[in-house]
Amino acid sequence: MRGHLAVGTWSGGRFMRFGEPISDERLEALIRPGDGIASVITADAYGAGDADTLLGRALAGVPRSEYAIAGAVGHDFYEGEREGAKGFPRFTDPRLRGPEGYGDYLRMAVERSLERCGVDSFDLLLLHNPDRRGFESPEVWEALRELRDEGLAGAVGLAPGPANGFTLDMIGCFERYGELIDWAMLILNPFEPWPGELALDAAVRHNVKVLTRVVDYGGLFHDDVLPGHRFDSHDHRGFRPSGWVDAGRDRLERIRPIADRHGLTPLQLACVWNLAHHAVECVAPTLIQEPGADAKPIERKREELAAVPAHPVLSDEEFVEIRAVGDNRGSMLLKGATPDHEGDERPDRWPMTPEYAVLAARWGIDPERDLRKSDPARV
Repeated sequence: MRGHLAVGTWSGGRFMRFGEPISDERLEALIRPGDGIASVITADAYGAGDADTLLGRALAGVPRSEYAIAGAVGHDFYEGEREGAKGFPRFTDPRLRGPEGYGDYLRMAVERSLERCGVDSFDLLLLHNPDRRGFESPEVWEALRELRDEGLAGAVGLAPGPANGFTLDMIGCFERYGELIDWAMLILNPFEPWPGELALDAAVRHNVKVLTRVVDYGGLFHDDVLPGHRFDSHDHRGFRPSGWVDAGRDRLERIRPIADRHGLTPLQLACVWNLAHHAVECVAPTLIQEPGADAKPIERKREELAAVPAHPVLSDEEFVEIRAVGDNRGSMLLKGATPDHEGDERPDRWPMTPEYAVLAARWGIDPERDLRKSDPARV
């Protein structure tokens, strides 16, 4: 990646339903490298390839030496059938193929994504939303290694999601394949420090650089999501618990003086707080066009992002104060291996095992204390 700032094709409401979808022309301008932002991120599953294609148009005419591009593959929309809101199955779904077919799939998916984007290689190739097999299978990671070694990617990384969690799975992946993993993407912002922060020490230990998303906390740090805000029925933020906007605004007012002290907008404050973590090298907030004639234009939000300073801004005391205000430990059910999970393994959730317990102990993580939903009142 180039620099400390990135913009993703999930912004703009076209491929991930946040706010109002903007026109193709505005979205192309939003994600086009330049004016302070030199890194762009796409995922082949967004729009079943349409996000890649739109990004390719945005990149047309921009010298390849002036930007970095990250691609992400993991959901099979070529042979898999969409399962409603769950989206397309992971390519590791045993209904689609076994481990012997992982390498062929990844090569095909990467080559087609590159073609749509109009580039010969990704600077960073991310494994997108893996299931347990994706985190653990050597066949997956050997295939990614081959793609990197053949020049289809300059670096390889991991992008769990789409929701919070996967803490032990990510750390375990670092331990098994850390010499191959250059980057990892995780959710982190001042009002959602948990659980993402639990994986940061392992990232540092294994020399994995961290790219953070949802830095904007569902748009709240853009400062135009107010109490009573109207969310469309299809808005992706509908998964957040009732009252999250009011509670978030209360917290925002408590830390706003810190932003004012440094001449920062709330979004910029969230970004510099993330970047103050030793492992975090790059931030990629979601840029959202909220409904209404008085909503802040999405282009202005991009300008705010582009102006985020790269140098440290916050004092240690301010960093700790913000973390205390935003403490969200135990506020939600997590994905991946978690003590809350019961029943059969699912594509995005699975039970704890003795091996996970040993892994957790190595990193000072108590699953019962650190990975379980414990405070339903906290949002």
